[in-house]
Amino acid sequence: MQIPINYKAEIISREFQKIFSYKSFDLLNLDISYPEIFLYHNLTAQDNINYYYQQEAYKFIDYAITVLRQNAIALFPLFSPYDAVMKYTVTLNETCLLSTYFDQYQYAGGAHGSTLRSSSNWNLNTGAEITLKDLFDDMDNYTQFVIKQIISLADQQMSLEEPIYFEDYKTLILKNFNPKSFYITPTGLTIYYQQYEVAPYAGGIREFNLSYESLGISKPGCTIK
Repeated sequence: MQIPINYKAEIISREFQKIFSYKSFDLLNLDISYPEIFLYHNLTAQDNINYYYQQEAYKFIDYAITVLRQNAIALFPLFSPYDAVMKYTVTLNETCLLSTYFDQYQYAGGAHGSTLRSSSNWNLNTGAEITLKDLFDDMDNYTQFVIKQIISLADQQMSLEEPIYFEDYKTLILKNFNPKSFYITPTGLTIYYQQYEVAPYAGGIREFNLSYESLGISKPGCTIK
């Protein structure tokens, strides 16, 4: 008897928007969206994944209210209205896997705002989070191997474009590598670096797309729909 599987998830967006005012002035614009998933099998897996998304949303709401809002009040009236925006992107929802990332943008005065990215990768049948190590089986030196691939891509980009990375980008790629900063796509893995970690603000969040072929690994997930 074949065990039922969750080939993909049904996803709906949960939204929360609120403008916080102080003395009749708009103080903080809060705008959040996060996914809620539905699975045909294994409700425990569904609940585990949804709990993660809900907690990320609640943490951001709490930060906006207890930190950003209070900071804006302390500076009143010498401030520009603050923004706190969290949006999600689905990069893979097939072959029993779900991969997403959140971009958390905040503007709290100054020349420009800042964005922080976080990602999560899920096995839809177990509800377990997938780590980068899980994708490389028994390869002990997988981090060094991945970093080498990233540096190679950065070298190519630096040779073809105007300098887009800091001068010591190779050192920074190694220093700031975070094995949690990745998401899965239909064609490979994307490793990303936060703003300012390897490039100036104008460079944004730097993404390095590594194909399964270049990494020498098989596409993860189930094969039976």
